Amino acid sequence: MGAEYLSILITGEQAAQIAQELYGLRGTIAVLPGELDFNFRIITDAGSFVLKVSRPESDIEQIEFQQELLNHMTNNSNGLESPKLIPDLRGNQLSEITDDSGHNRKVRLLSWIEGRLWSSVNPISNLLLFSLGAVAGSLTKVLQDFDHPKSRRYFKWDVAQAGWTCNYLHMFSEEQQSIVTYFQKQYNLFQDKYQQLRKGLVHNDANDNNVIVSNDLMDPEVKAIIDYGDAIYTQIINDLAIAIAYAVMGKPDVLSAALPIIEGYHTQFPLQEKELGFLYNLVAMRLVISVTKSAINKQAEPHNEYLLISEKPAWDLLKKWKQVKEEHAFCSFRNACKVTPHPKEAEFIRWAKNRTVKLSSLFPTVKKEQVHHLDLSLSSPWIGHQSDLDDPDHFQYKLDSLQVREPDKIIGGGYLEARTVYTSPAYDKPGNNGTESRTIHLGIDLWIPAGTSVHALFDGTVVTAVNDEGDKEYGGLVIIKHREDQFDFFILHGHLSIHSLKNIKVGQHLRKGELIGTIGNYAENGNWVPHLHFQVMLSTLGYVDDFPGVAYSRELEVWKSICPDPNLLFNLPGLQSQPVPNRAEIIAYRKRHLGKSLSLSYKQPLKMVRGSGVYLIDEAGRKYLDTVNNVAHVGHEHPNVVKAGQQQMAVLNTNTRYLHDNITDFAKELLNTFPEELSVAHFVNSGSEANELALRMARTCTGERDMIAVEVGYHGNTSGCVDISSYKFDGKGGAGAPEYTHIVPLPDSYRGIYRGKNTGARYAGHIQEQVDHIQSLGRSVAGFICESIISCGGQIELPDGYLKTAYEIVQNEGGICIADEVQVGCGRVGSAFWGFQLHNVIPDIVTIGKPIGNGHPLAAVVCTQQVADAFANGMEYFNTFGGNPVSCAIGKEVLHVIMEEKLRENALQVGNYLKSELVKMQREFSIIGDIRGQGLFLGIELADKSRNPLTEKAAYLANRMRDLGILMSTDGKDDNVLKIKPPLIFSRKNSDELLSGLRTVMHEDFMKQ
Repeated sequence: MGAEYLSILITGEQAAQIAQELYGLRGTIAVLPGELDFNFRIITDAGSFVLKVSRPESDIEQIEFQQELLNHMTNNSNGLESPKLIPDLRGNQLSEITDDSGHNRKVRLLSWIEGRLWSSVNPISNLLLFSLGAVAGSLTKVLQDFDHPKSRRYFKWDVAQAGWTCNYLHMFSEEQQSIVTYFQKQYNLFQDKYQQLRKGLVHNDANDNNVIVSNDLMDPEVKAIIDYGDAIYTQIINDLAIAIAYAVMGKPDVLSAALPIIEGYHTQFPLQEKELGFLYNLVAMRLVISVTKSAINKQAEPHNEYLLISEKPAWDLLKKWKQVKEEHAFCSFRNACKVTPHPKEAEFIRWAKNRTVKLSSLFPTVKKEQVHHLDLSLSSPWIGHQSDLDDPDHFQYKLDSLQVREPDKIIGGGYLEARTVYTSPAYDKPGNNGTESRTIHLGIDLWIPAGTSVHALFDGTVVTAVNDEGDKEYGGLVIIKHREDQFDFFILHGHLSIHSLKNIKVGQHLRKGELIGTIGNYAENGNWVPHLHFQVMLSTLGYVDDFPGVAYSRELEVWKSICPDPNLLFNLPGLQSQPVPNRAEIIAYRKRHLGKSLSLSYKQPLKMVRGSGVYLIDEAGRKYLDTVNNVAHVGHEHPNVVKAGQQQMAVLNTNTRYLHDNITDFAKELLNTFPEELSVAHFVNSGSEANELALRMARTCTGERDMIAVEVGYHGNTSGCVDISSYKFDGKGGAGAPEYTHIVPLPDSYRGIYRGKNTGARYAGHIQEQVDHIQSLGRSVAGFICESIISCGGQIELPDGYLKTAYEIVQNEGGICIADEVQVGCGRVGSAFWGFQLHNVIPDIVTIGKPIGNGHPLAAVVCTQQVADAFANGMEYFNTFGGNPVSCAIGKEVLHVIMEEKLRENALQVGNYLKSELVKMQREFSIIGDIRGQGLFLGIELADKSRNPLTEKAAYLANRMRDLGILMSTDGKDDNVLKIKPPLIFSRKNSDELLSGLRTVMHEDFMKQ
């Protein structure tokens, strides 16, 4: 059979000859895939065309059917793009040739639709999936006005005729057979109802090589679906199933990827509710056809690679699809079509509104009828620090204290709360845009003591009675099925004692009021503080020994329909869900009432409500790996730092006019990190204030005003700091350098005015020029300010010798040298505690920012004794909160954490690893122009081969990394540098996550352009 295929093959050379003879076309020939026809793209000066040459003895009626269908599309396109038939030199739309073997071949020429094949597009976004559905739905609508006898033919690729696949099970492995037969059995069982679904002519083959996508690499859309050779009269829903089957291949979360397609299709061709019940299986059956045809074709035509192109992806998708709960998929499909996800939800709500259940019916021994609402959501101040929440004894103590204050109420709540208590990896999964965590609580928690008896609210039958063992699992779990008014619902009782299960069996009938069990203790209930998890479900979704008590936020609408609010039964104010302002409301308020110059990060702003280590967490519980917030120096909300502030705040917070051990202890420990020459500290509240004070010191000490600063430098947002910050006054809204500020070129050895090695002296020469210029004005230099690694300029490492030469020039003229360590200090550079130590210099003044307080408003100015003495000229320096006992307690603890957790060493080791891996990535992706920085203060500069900045790509990368759950931002003179300055607890594992995300985005079309 292989030899037979080769004997009928049409080569590119033959195609070129056919195109010239029949159509007068000359051009470049490219082979295109095809199952029945041999297809070629002809690229000419007049444009591109598709040449289709049939196999010998092809069905002429089938070809004519396709011809008429294409003409129908041309005349009734309704705005859709479709291939158009091009007549030959004799005016025929269908031509004929005789090949070298004497076989007759039918030949057609079609117009070429510009764009990209779906199979070549990366990434496949939800918007693109929606677009595919919308175009597929529009195409179905147009095809409903066309019919042809050949559309009602026997065709193995018709999902409605998929029964033939049952005869080929022997071609598969045992594992493959189990998957295929699972779907085949379902398919065979629903045939009677399936045959009653509406039918029509459909395209039937929206595979990834038949979908044309626009050339817009940032926001692509589907332009057209081509190749009508498989068009068939069949159940209309089959066409949507086929589009899904091919489009979601390769996606980690296949159900999630299917939903935008359904939504888009439904907007153009409304789906009937009864059709959605078959969609799950029909997607699978298209894949079953595909893998079966591949198995057959391996034997029949082993040289035809196109016939095998989707075999492995199809098998991978079949395995994933089988893991999707069918009823969950059905509810999700309904939601995508803007229909109530669970069909019984409205009926249950109507029934529940006419019933009021007392809490005492659930807990007869408690004898309380009201609930005090307990907020355990992510942003709840009651929770406190995550470490407090994770400590069951502390949590129980807080509950007991609350119960004392609310003696007549049960403490409870939690329906649809986004929570952070679910820390087990079992709550995570790979999503289509990074890792997703289950955080949305689907039941209510009623916090009552271990041993409290729990009773049935209604007559019912036990369907689950199991010890759901494991950390953060249910422990003792009982689910009861209730039958009311011709519909079923279920109530889940979680965190019961193991002893409860001895008296409860699956299948057992319980009467209303009968004992279910008792509340379990910590050791047996999944390691929770004793409580009852009470959840209502309209289906068990096929779960036998478990059921999700927490859902992914993206699936909220579906899950709250499957699991209605339990308070529908109790109707208690204390169990009502608490309204939370959404992002749109917050943004609107900001625009109206906050300063217009305040900016938001990312095209779609994030609402962050909690920090934890290297992560920021949004209001839905999604964790974002934070690579940019260097202010959280030792990790967001480090427990030791938080505790130090809380404890001191409870005792005293006042100013420095009183003696207090904290300020001297903190000063002593801070100064121990400096060379002995730097021996005096002044405490302030921010990096801006630190630099403002340093500027004042320099001018007081020298009696001069002129400052030398570096191009694109940023030193703070006070008036004085802005006046020495080129990043501000040379940027938008700026008015250029003030009279007493003198800017030297950014010492950038990669894209600056001097490039390569040994540029330090040349860049430093500009400082001498500015000194000379100041002196020519009859004045002297007050000082020189420079970050030890320049941050906003693009993480620029200073060239060797630059800072040493600069300091010598300035200090020789009596000026003050200020090392701005706001961004790079406190161990961040790894090989030294302070960035200036990398350059073998001693500054006169060092400024330190909020990282020393881990985000608390604390900063410092450290200087030499000479500067301190000169500054003390009789004018008192006082700062109300600078150096207060709380701030100093926090600063001291930050230093302890850095030392005890060896975070400087971590910055060195992890930073070196990350930098070396980025250098490897640089060899793979040419747009990475430069990798630079020290420790955990790194920069990735994107530039073309001529070192021109790739600003748009940097912005795209940062926004796409946000989509993947990784926070990055851009900076630099041309905003083309990705900066990496995470909390110092950033690990090698975190680095690998960052590298994986970067590599993913670097492979995307916009980045490869």
